[in-house]
Amino acid sequence: MIDYLLSDTSFWAMLGVIVFFGILAWFKVPGMIAGQLDDRAAKIKNDLDEARRMREEAQELLASFQRKQREAEAEAEAIIEQAKADAKHLRDESRTELAARLERRTALAEQRIAQAEAHAVAEVKALAADLATDAAARLISENLKKADHSKRIKADLDDLEKRLN
Repeated sequence: MIDYLLSDTSFWAMLGVIVFFGILAWFKVPGMIAGQLDDRAAKIKNDLDEARRMREEAQELLASFQRKQREAEAEAEAIIEQAKADAKHLRDESRTELAARLERRTALAEQRIAQAEAHAVAEVKALAADLATDAAARLISENLKKADHSKRIKADLDDLEKRLN
C-alpha cells in the first residue's frame, strides 16, 4: 500500500498542499495576511470616516451658503423696496415742486399782466388828458377874447392862491 501511495499523484499533491500550508503556518503567513487585512480594513475605515467628516463639512458649508444666499436675497428685496419707496417719494416731491413752480410762474405772469394793464391804463389816461388839454386849449383860444382870457387867468390865479394858503 505504501507503493501504491508513493505512485499515486493525488497523494503527492495532497502531501505538497499539506507541506505548503505547514510552511505558511511556520512563517506565520496567515497572521501577516490577517495583519495586512486588518491594516487595510483600518485604512478603509479611516478613509470612510474622513469621507463622512468631509461630507458633513460640505453639508455645513452648503447650508451656510444657502443661508447667506437667502440673506442676500432678502437684503436685495429690502434694497429694491427701499429704492421703490425712494423713487415714489422723489416722484411725489417732484410733482409738488413742479406744481409750486407753476403756481409761482402763473402768479408772476398774472402780476406782469396786471402791471402791463395798469401801465396801459395810465398811458391811455395820460394820452386822454393830453388830448383833453389840447382840445380845451384850442376851444378856449378860439372862443375867448383876449379880455376874457385875462379875466379867466386872473380868476385861476386867485383860486390857486387860496388853495395854496
